[in-house]
Amino acid sequence: MKTSILALGLVAGTAIGGAAHADKLDDIISSGTLRCAVTLDFPPMGMRDEQNNPVGFDVDYCNDLAKALGVTAEIVETPFPERIPALMAGRVDVGVASTSDTLERAKTIGVTIPYYAFENAVVTNDKVEMANWEGMKGKTVGATAGTYEAIWLEGKVKEWGEGEFRPYQTQADVFLALSQGQLDATVSTVEVANANVASGKFPGIKVVDKAPMVPDYVALFTMRQEYGLINYMNLFINQQVRTGRYTELYKKWIGEGEPAGLTVEGVYR
Repeated sequence: MKTSILALGLVAGTAIGGAAHADKLDDIISSGTLRCAVTLDFPPMGMRDEQNNPVGFDVDYCNDLAKALGVTAEIVETPFPERIPALMAGRVDVGVASTSDTLERAKTIGVTIPYYAFENAVVTNDKVEMANWEGMKGKTVGATAGTYEAIWLEGKVKEWGEGEFRPYQTQADVFLALSQGQLDATVSTVEVANANVASGKFPGIKVVDKAPMVPDYVALFTMRQEYGLINYMNLFINQQVRTGRYTELYKKWIGEGEPAGLTVEGVYR
């Protein structure tokens, strides 16, 4: 009887040990493919070129991560509101989609240290008189649902007690509404604002000011229990910075100047 119990214990221990060692990092390496959720209507972070191929900072970042893992990258086009649902449904392994590292999101997903940091600009329809960000008070404003910008704008409308906030499904929808006069203003990253103004796809819009928002630190993400993969991605981000690749990608997709620092004074370096 004692022998049987011992044998059962060994079998159970082996099963538990096997489960403990199987994780998403191993699965990705074994599969030979890294599926990245990337938003492709968010230039210059993610977009399509003239041949309809995915390109941009986030696309290159996914490709770099896949190369480090020794696997092939698969870009899965994922609109902003679908980023977390796509992960939870198992359609992607990780998100490389300019995703703000909010505490609310961290209740559901596992996030890394920041891999990029955005500042934000106020963009208006050029028929609207607005000299600075405070001119949005009382106006009709909008942003992509669920984003950092949307949360901030909706909060401002409530704080002011006047005006209207409208959520949209995609970044392109926001800028189209702005161009057509359905919105008076929006807030977006400086990078996206400048790219959309310069593109000519949304005539009649202009940048008027920077928004007084704290930098929007964005993280890679995966399932929150995948500590091995999260630790690997943290080290990968660290090496992207210290090898100069972060700066290289910034100059390639954003332009001149230096990228924002990814450390927070008094918190971590």
